[in-house]
Amino acid sequence: MDTAPLRESGELTYRDAVEADVPALVPLIESAYRGDASRTGWTTEADILDGQRTDPDGVREVITAPGSTLLVVERDGVLIACCQLEHRGEAAYFGMFAVRPELQGGGLGRRIIAEAERSARERWGVSEMHMTVISVRDELIAWYERRGYRRTGKLSPFPYGDERFGIPQRDDLAFELLVKDLP
Repeated sequence: MDTAPLRESGELTYRDAVEADVPALVPLIESAYRGDASRTGWTTEADILDGQRTDPDGVREVITAPGSTLLVVERDGVLIACCQLEHRGEAAYFGMFAVRPELQGGGLGRRIIAEAERSARERWGVSEMHMTVISVRDELIAWYERRGYRRTGKLSPFPYGDERFGIPQRDDLAFELLVKDLP
């Protein structure tokens, strides 16, 4: 990943990732969630999960699966963020959202999620956006609630024992489904 300092100005560009983007996308996603680099931003999971967040095969799968895309966000030609969009019937799934840690907290995430919602409506005509968030991530869930997402109380188990998703540092992890109606 390019670690050059970025100006706060400059237009954001959005495009669908291609397989050639995988070597740059994996470290971006890892930097937003895991390890000491992630602590620069506020989306870190470093206190609840160790190990990897994803790997090249996982990113490649999102890029190449039918009805799925990884939306790449660039500023002045530099990769700064990404998010997964997947068509699931009347809804789209939003995931693998990563913003370079040093750029978090300045409104960039708000702009990207709005573009992801617009893109999902335009691509697939969906009426809802779904996502899952680790249920103990109160600050992150509150951020999504301010963006119009609502907690459903529907939990799914964390994949304990599958290190492709990280090594849990606690035994109370689950995913909660959040939903937003798309106008």
